[in-house]
Amino acid sequence: MNILVLNGSPKGKYSITLQTVKYLRKLYPEHSYKVIHVGQCIKKLESDFTSAGKLLGKADLLLFSYPVYTFIAPSQLHRFIELLKESGQSLAGKAATQITTSKHFYDVTAHNYIQENCQDMGIRFIRGLSADMDDLLTEKGQKEAKDFFDFVLWSMETKNYEPVRQPICESRHMPVEVPEHDNADKAGDVVIVTDCHENDMQLKSMIERFQAVLPIKTRVVNIREYPFRGGCLGCFNCAVSGKCVYIDGFDEFLRKDIQTAQAIVYAFSVRDHSMGAVFKRYDDRQFCNGHRTVTMGMPMGYLVSGNYRAEANLQMILEGRAQVGGNFLAGVATDEENPNAEIDQMAETLSYALEHQYVPPRNFYGVGGMKIFRDLIWLMQGMMKADHKFYKEHDQYDFPQRQRGTMLKMYMAGALLSSPKIKAKMGNMMNEGMLAPYKKVLKTQRRR
Repeated sequence: MNILVLNGSPKGKYSITLQTVKYLRKLYPEHSYKVIHVGQCIKKLESDFTSAGKLLGKADLLLFSYPVYTFIAPSQLHRFIELLKESGQSLAGKAATQITTSKHFYDVTAHNYIQENCQDMGIRFIRGLSADMDDLLTEKGQKEAKDFFDFVLWSMETKNYEPVRQPICESRHMPVEVPEHDNADKAGDVVIVTDCHENDMQLKSMIERFQAVLPIKTRVVNIREYPFRGGCLGCFNCAVSGKCVYIDGFDEFLRKDIQTAQAIVYAFSVRDHSMGAVFKRYDDRQFCNGHRTVTMGMPMGYLVSGNYRAEANLQMILEGRAQVGGNFLAGVATDEENPNAEIDQMAETLSYALEHQYVPPRNFYGVGGMKIFRDLIWLMQGMMKADHKFYKEHDQYDFPQRQRGTMLKMYMAGALLSSPKIKAKMGNMMNEGMLAPYKKVLKTQRRR
């Protein structure tokens, strides 16, 4: 079998994920393996896709190998998928799977992204392997990698592939009315970050209406026009100082022109089940902030042109980003049904959040994500010094092991509940005891 490895890591042969592929290659030498370092060589592929196209045509199995960067794949792999679709090369009937390494921070959305795009092209997909960065160093991780590849081979032999999702119909753009407005007399600062193409009149209209109805001054930053030198390299040069290795000034631009605003609104058209490669490059390059939630408390919103309601994975990503960042998601206004009303409602909600400084508590997306980051930074504090300092200053090391009083109470409760006689005598005392502190709050509370 001809296996084509699409290495999406910008580190090329130094990719940690690629080591799992090399391990499998030693276990299964009867197959032919070719590797394209699509993450490292994306500039070259943009100018000439011919050699990659030939290898793709000969492959029986496409194996996507990449680290998870900010909810999805690295921006370089995003761009490769765009090039692949633009090339018009037929891959229908081929098989594909994926291997990722990460700390399991939203690896599920990354896997969904690759699967959705493969199935767009008629590629038969096999569920991938989501490994921890250190898994291959353990016997358990080595066994899981071998079991995964055995499953891949069995799936191809028996033609047992992931179900193809129903094709998404073309989105119907509803007209957007732009009322007359003057932004100059408004106070405040809301930044609208977009990758709007000059011909994307629909998205432009959505942005203009939002500016018109929001009673706060806005400014537009089009990242399509920013002179990026490239996507995040995963080099960790910024781990200590927060300074990016690139000399394009993006880190200072991000901190001075975007993160100083009162609120951020992102505006984009749905591309390849995501915000597109330009926005992904912008997201990845924000790693100059490490894992620091530097905009927490700031409300945010989205203006989305496209079939957003059919994009469940993208919906999870947008909510997850807000939740992990500690941002109130004021809304996602689309142009699918009633864009004028949706844009107006989001503007009203964003205004309320700013006026009342509304920041609700995190849900599972945010709590779960931050616990992964908390444990990661605690272990890597010697290298991720800027992150470690930020986490200490903002009390983000909320380890439950430090709550000795609560743990002692739970031991006492467990001892009481383990005795049938004591449990029978207690009756409803346990429930009453649990409600006691809440009753105290209710008794002393007065209307404000």
